[in-house]
Amino acid sequence: MTLEQETNNVLNRLQELHPKQIDLSLGRIQNLMARLGSPQKTLPPVIHVAGTNGKGSTIAFLRAILEATGLRVHVYTSPHLVNFMERIVLAGDVISEDNLNQVLADCERANAGEPITFFEITTAAAFLAFASVPADVVILETGLGGRLDATNIIEKPALTAITPISMDHMHFLGNSLNKIAAEKGAIQKHNVPSVVASQQEISQRVLLAQAREVGTNIFLYGRDWQVTMDTDGFVYRSSKRHLTLPKPSLYGAHQLINAGCAIACLEKLSLFHITEKAMRLGLKNTMWPGRLEQLREGHLVTSLPNGWELWLDGGHNAGAGEALRQTLLDWNEKPTHLIVGMLETKQIYDFLAPLVPQTESMHMIEIPDEPKTAKASSLAAAAQELGVRTAISENVLNAISDIITKEKKTARILVCGSLYLLGHVYKLNI
Repeated sequence: MTLEQETNNVLNRLQELHPKQIDLSLGRIQNLMARLGSPQKTLPPVIHVAGTNGKGSTIAFLRAILEATGLRVHVYTSPHLVNFMERIVLAGDVISEDNLNQVLADCERANAGEPITFFEITTAAAFLAFASVPADVVILETGLGGRLDATNIIEKPALTAITPISMDHMHFLGNSLNKIAAEKGAIQKHNVPSVVASQQEISQRVLLAQAREVGTNIFLYGRDWQVTMDTDGFVYRSSKRHLTLPKPSLYGAHQLINAGCAIACLEKLSLFHITEKAMRLGLKNTMWPGRLEQLREGHLVTSLPNGWELWLDGGHNAGAGEALRQTLLDWNEKPTHLIVGMLETKQIYDFLAPLVPQTESMHMIEIPDEPKTAKASSLAAAAQELGVRTAISENVLNAISDIITKEKKTARILVCGSLYLLGHVYKLNI
C-alpha cells in the first residue's frame, strides 16, 4: 500500500466516526486532547483568526510577513484545494504524508472509536503535529463559526483577529448577522488583543459588546486603524504607525483590507519586532491559491485563444460576491464569462446578484464528486431570474469550449463559487 493510499484510508475512516459532518461542540475534542496529553497547551504563541471573508488571505499575508522576518510559522487552514496535507504547515513546510499518517493514526488510536467529527479529529492531529516541531508562532484559522469551533480550545492565544463577517452557514450559526457575529466573535478572550477588520454596523456592535463582556480591547478598523489606496499600493494608518506599502501580490481591491488587517495584527502582536522591510517583502511574496488567482500555465490555459485569461476564485457568499463585483468593474476592457459551481447550502442568489451587471454570461455546472453540489438547474434558475445570459454545461471543459465558441472578442473566464470546484480545476489544468 502506498503512503497516499494509507492516507486516504485513514481519512475515509475518520469521516465515519460521526453521523454528521458538522456538529458544533467542544466536548469531544477536549476529551481527545486530554487523552493525547493536551499538546495544544505546549504550542508557540497562537494567532487565532475567525470571520466569513478574507480569513485565508489575511493568514497568508501574516505568514509571508512573519517568514520574511525570519520566524518559523505553523499554519492551520481549511478546506484544502487538492491534497489534505495543504491544511497543515509545519514551520514553513506542508506536512509530509508520512508525518500526517502518524499523527492521524495517533489521534485515531487515542479516540478509540468514540463519536467525533472529521474536523475535530483532524484539528487534534494538527495540534499534535505542531507540538512536535519547533516554531515561533502558530496561525490558526477557525473552521466554522468560533464559539464551538474545534480550534477554540486554545485558552489563551497571543492575539485574535476577526475578518469581515457576512451571511454564511446560517443553518449552523444562526439566520441573522448578529447571531453569526456573536458566534465568530466568541474567539475573543480576556486581556487578549482583538483585531477587527471592516464590518457591517450590526456585526461591529456585537463584537464591541462581546469585547467589553470578556474584558479585552478591540483594535477596530475605521476607528483605530485604516487603509487607503495609494498610487502604487496602499497606506496603513494608526495612532502609532503610518506606512506606505506596496500593492499586495494577491489581486483585488478587497485584498488591501486583508493586508491591512495583517499589518494591524502585527502592530498589536508585541512579541516580535517586524520591520517595514519585512512587511514589504512579505506583501510582495504572499501566495494564496484560489483567491482571484490567474492561471498562467497548464493544460487549460494553453487551450485558450491568444490573449484570453483564466481566473479562479473560491468565494461563495454575499460578501465574496460584492468583493468580486469591485474587481469586475476594473475588468471592463474585456468581456467576462463566469463558470459557476456551488454547494447547495450556499446563498446562490446573494452571491450571483452583485456579479450580473459586469458579466457577459454564466455557465452553470455541478461540482464533480461532491454530494452536496447545487444542481446546475438551480444555479441557472437564479441567474436567469437576475437577467444574465445563462447556460448549463456538463463540466468545466465543456463550459470553456462553449464560451470560446460563442465569444467573438478576447475575453476573460472566471471559475468561481466554491473552493471544492477549484480543486477540480487545478487537477484538470495539470
